[in-house]
Amino acid sequence: MYTWVVMSLQGNIQTLTASDLDKYKAHAWLLSPPCQPYTRQGLQKHSADARAFSFIKILNLMQNMNFPPQMLFVENVVGFEVSDTHDQLIEVLSSLNFNTQEFILSPLQFGVPYSRPRYFCLAKHESMCFHNPSVNNKLLRTPTCLTLNSSTTQNSYEQNEDVLEAVCKPIRDFLQIHIMDTVDQDCSATTSDFKKAGGCTPSETGSHDYTVPLSLIEWWGNAMDIVYPESKRCCCFTKSYYRYVKGTGSLLATSKDHKPVPKENLEFSSLNELGLRFFSPREVANLHSFPSSFCFPDHISLRQQYAMLGNSLSVAVVAPLLRYLFAEA
Repeated sequence: MYTWVVMSLQGNIQTLTASDLDKYKAHAWLLSPPCQPYTRQGLQKHSADARAFSFIKILNLMQNMNFPPQMLFVENVVGFEVSDTHDQLIEVLSSLNFNTQEFILSPLQFGVPYSRPRYFCLAKHESMCFHNPSVNNKLLRTPTCLTLNSSTTQNSYEQNEDVLEAVCKPIRDFLQIHIMDTVDQDCSATTSDFKKAGGCTPSETGSHDYTVPLSLIEWWGNAMDIVYPESKRCCCFTKSYYRYVKGTGSLLATSKDHKPVPKENLEFSSLNELGLRFFSPREVANLHSFPSSFCFPDHISLRQQYAMLGNSLSVAVVAPLLRYLFAEA
């Protein structure tokens, strides 16, 4: 837990009581409960998953608080909105006289070439009003209503992903140029150096070589999502990025001698010539729209950096949501 007044506290949320939470008299709660119970690749046990218990505990405690929050912000993966945990969230908020506005949004809708759709729930007690109350208790898939400028056209975001990509900035705008210029094409690692299951990369070294080993290209080339500096979309980075190459995020083709080619038309020999590398943590942070001043402490390892970024939020998406939530009608 974290408040702006005291230092963060570590402990088991399931041991908290309503009086414990009342002590903070928090005006707003920002919640991002574990996503594993709701992911497509998981067991989708929803509220029966032990990792959902802490969030459900919080919801139950709210009903017994003397000073419950007046606003809530909840984030999770797409899929949460069809779970029974979501049903419990809406039921509790309704019983406490909250209005909700729900969204499924991606950075692509904000001009960032990054596909990371996420579910968001904004809730305000009925004593407070949203700027656009006409969408109360609805699930929206565009950020149109987030504007506080009534002159904005209502169709400005009503576009499919192909159209959104066309107006996104190219990936090159988010890259570290010095890495682009120093990709080492000579990788002597053999297939036996790596775990075949899942395509595991070697441990990071002090030099932070982001080159994708040829052995991984040989074994997992057909499962890689490959993008180019001029591309206007890349896949979501997960906490396992850099450790694995399958389904964890896009890889960047750095060769200046090759033009973008559909992956289905690429052979191993062609993949080998693309100069594939991982995005650096700074580049992943850029695609999450973190400020240029952001940096990790020196003691945070490369894998830890990727893991924390994979569990983080898109500033481009969350910032307008929070501005909208906190705005007075």
